[in-house]
Amino acid sequence: MKWMLSLGLAGLCCMAVHAAPVPVILDTDLGDDIDDTWALCQALGDPRMDVKLIVTASHNTPLKARLVGKLLEKIGRTDIPLGIGKKTEDAAINQAAWLGDYTLDKYPGKVHEDGVGAMIDLIRSQPAGHFKLCAIGPLPNLEEALKRAPDIAEKTDVTLMAGSVRIGYNGKATPDPEWNVVCNIPAARAVFAAPWKITIAPLDVCGTLRLEGEEYLRVKNSGAPRARAVIENYDAWKNRGQYPADGSSVLFDTTAIELLVSDSLMAVETLNLAVDDKGMTVVDEAKGRPVRCAMGWRDEGAFKQALIGFLTRP
Repeated sequence: MKWMLSLGLAGLCCMAVHAAPVPVILDTDLGDDIDDTWALCQALGDPRMDVKLIVTASHNTPLKARLVGKLLEKIGRTDIPLGIGKKTEDAAINQAAWLGDYTLDKYPGKVHEDGVGAMIDLIRSQPAGHFKLCAIGPLPNLEEALKRAPDIAEKTDVTLMAGSVRIGYNGKATPDPEWNVVCNIPAARAVFAAPWKITIAPLDVCGTLRLEGEEYLRVKNSGAPRARAVIENYDAWKNRGQYPADGSSVLFDTTAIELLVSDSLMAVETLNLAVDDKGMTVVDEAKGRPVRCAMGWRDEGAFKQALIGFLTRP
């Protein structure tokens, strides 16, 4: 009965308003926190969206591109072009044990050495509003894209996992400097200043989102390629030992993926936000700009069931 209920909820969530899948460009710092891996596999399992390009973001982007390439090959999605984003520094990744010696010369799909350029070209190739741009990491790629091609802000909407408005990490009653913003404050300010429509999933909605117990085990015990890739990477993740054997870490980025196609499961407010010198996303009626903010859940349970369905469906 639980299985049938889960399929029903996931199926209900999949009944998109859109007649055709939404074309998505995904900018991700996959390789740092494990939630990017969950979010990418979620997006690839969600029939409401069509991922057209994946660009690696922040720090050691060539190394992260190797990880994305291996992941796409693992789940049979090498049809998706991969872009190497702006490298900001040399750094290790937290899924190195799973990556092993995999290199991009093994990847059978298209690799863009200039991932930012590929992002710009793709957005410019279609009419305004065609693509949805989703960033689930720090924002140097989007900052660079705006420097090179400010016109793209008129051609696409942006959805971010970013910020903390009223609630901080782990449900704390006061906001925190959120990593994707504070990691690169100038980039965040540039993105928030651009004239595109912005929707964010801040810590207010995603800061305590986890799969636990039976819900987690449905992903862990699934034989579906996306679920297997998620669990293999989670088990190999450097920080896996900090979390229970029957539970996930916090799945921040999955909420931004859902917001690409629907906000019906979340409570969304439009607030005038600004990024301050400390990397806080603050409500400022004078200096802020309108941002659609998912500030809480209407039905968190339904979202979890949908997420499980997107990961475990064949």
